[in-house]
Amino acid sequence: MTTLLFGADKLVRMQPHWKHLRIGMVTNEAATTNGLVPSRLALQKAGYNIVVLFSPEHGLNAKGADGAAMLNGIDELTDLPIVSLYGAKLAPDETDLAAIDLLLFDIPDIGVRFYTYLWTLTHILEAAAKHHKPLVVLDRPNPLSGDLSAVEGPILEVATASFIGRWPIPLRHSCTMGELAHYFNSTQKIGAALEVITCEGWNRNEYQQDWQIDFVPTSPAIQNFNSVLLYPGLCLLEATNISEGRSTPLSFQVAGAPWINHKAVCNSLNAVMDGELKAMPIEFLPRENKYAGEICKGIQFTITDPSSFRPVFFGLLLLKVLKGMHPNEFKFTAYKTHVNPSGINHLDKLLGIPNSEVLFELPFVEFLRRITMLTAVPNWRATIAKHLLY
Repeated sequence: MTTLLFGADKLVRMQPHWKHLRIGMVTNEAATTNGLVPSRLALQKAGYNIVVLFSPEHGLNAKGADGAAMLNGIDELTDLPIVSLYGAKLAPDETDLAAIDLLLFDIPDIGVRFYTYLWTLTHILEAAAKHHKPLVVLDRPNPLSGDLSAVEGPILEVATASFIGRWPIPLRHSCTMGELAHYFNSTQKIGAALEVITCEGWNRNEYQQDWQIDFVPTSPAIQNFNSVLLYPGLCLLEATNISEGRSTPLSFQVAGAPWINHKAVCNSLNAVMDGELKAMPIEFLPRENKYAGEICKGIQFTITDPSSFRPVFFGLLLLKVLKGMHPNEFKFTAYKTHVNPSGINHLDKLLGIPNSEVLFELPFVEFLRRITMLTAVPNWRATIAKHLLY
């Protein structure tokens, strides 16, 4: 089997002309070599002149609470200063960039539009263009694969734009960060001096479990590959009073609340999903967030075939079933974060469509027809084609 090399692995072995220029690196602890060494440390040891680190949501250690502002600091691993891009600002400012010659970006994505690392990259693109700094993106495979037949919408509508979706792309996009950097640099007419150092040895149809490299948690709630598979759908629970398992060992692998008839929900889902997914009744105890300290009656999900599973369609179906079976208890709720302090319209922002709660008032057959249309994105392959790198 071919050894998979991340962009960072390739850069460690290279001698680019800018190696000894002053480098500002946008990264976090989840960005490692294929041998699981933090890429910032591997590059520093290889002689790259990194002078400052910029960190996204969840901080440099990738352990900060969801939606919580992060502070500046010092990295204990490299002794470099850390400038937070999820606190007082979302992009490096003129002062930050005056002290560097080049921006280097290396953060793993999980292939979902509302995961914020992608949008930090877009702010970096804009800052690089505005302040005339070259930007080098170290690419990584999409853990949900680059299979363009597995793409799911909706495509974001501009009226719902936010930091969890600035510009129109599908919810599950099947692209790498490097590919989307090229796409946005072109379509948004940003004009940054952009270079992408590609991966080597990745087939677009491969999922993270095929890489033969251990999964490194990308944030506190994304702890394993199963949570990555389910996240595009289960994250919709953020906009409801149903727990998505945060602060438990099963975050984004369960759904629950103290009042759910979890056995009946499992039976209903198993009948509809027809073997694509297994739903099992379970109880769990969140330490924080929704229902902290309360035993939740929940449903644990196991994917039987990642290549055929469509998580967004499933997430929408799950909300419909939960609402239909618990009409008095189920509620859509606000979800407050640093970038959306009011927390309102969170489901619209996640799905990228306005008035999304109305969907769940439709009769079941009409609902299925509507979400089938919403999640289909037949034109994405042609739209992104010239920006694909693999």
